[in-house]
Amino acid sequence: MILFLFLTHLGIGIIFTLAVVSREAGVKFFRFNAGLAAALLAVGFTFRDANDAGGAARAAFYALVVAEAAIVVYWATIGRALARVRPAILGLACAAGLVVLVMQAVAASADRAMTTQTLTVASFLSSAALLGGACTAMILGHWYLVIPSLQVSHLQSMVKIHMASMAVRIAVVAAAVLFAIATWQPGLGPSFRHYILSVSGVFFWQRVLFGLAGPALLSYLTWETAKIRSTQSATGILYVDFFTVVVGEVLAKYLLLATHVPV
Repeated sequence: MILFLFLTHLGIGIIFTLAVVSREAGVKFFRFNAGLAAALLAVGFTFRDANDAGGAARAAFYALVVAEAAIVVYWATIGRALARVRPAILGLACAAGLVVLVMQAVAASADRAMTTQTLTVASFLSSAALLGGACTAMILGHWYLVIPSLQVSHLQSMVKIHMASMAVRIAVVAAAVLFAIATWQPGLGPSFRHYILSVSGVFFWQRVLFGLAGPALLSYLTWETAKIRSTQSATGILYVDFFTVVVGEVLAKYLLLATHVPV
């Protein structure tokens, strides 16, 4: 389940970013990213829990099928045909991906309070945005080796989006942690405060260090290097940044399933 959530969120996040990257990145850039997103979603299907028959889980599955089909058609037609309707195809993939994230969050928090469900939805949306932004920014930085004449402003814009998604992700995690601590009552099991201060809480602190503090610092360093048009240095930092984001988001999925707190 951890891998299923991670792979689908990364794939959907990449789909979202395809709608904001400039066409000047070239046909091959969009074909590569669309193919990567399709491959991630396809692999994610293999880790899906086939026994999960809840209504929200079924809705998420059907929406995921639509998103996969749409992004495959988008990938297959890039630079070849259907130029006029391709934005609509990408829009369908984005809309289906949005439904997937919301329904997955509802399924993961079905027996929880409405506030917890809302925070879980926000967590899944911000997770996909962070993963997709980090991955696409890293690939776009590398693309300056493919198209040296590509304006650096495109990388700067993508890094801005990545920094914004990082800020939103931190805010959502902080809200989820504070809510979990503030609403705990005796008789409801171990408190989240007790969990994060126990030996088992090492996973939470690793999630904070590698998944939030690390990417926050690295995204800022990337922005500073992008401002001075040092695309190679920015790309190198983005490789490390993406790795820390991946580690953090995998741990976030584990913590969600283990503690029911959408961090």
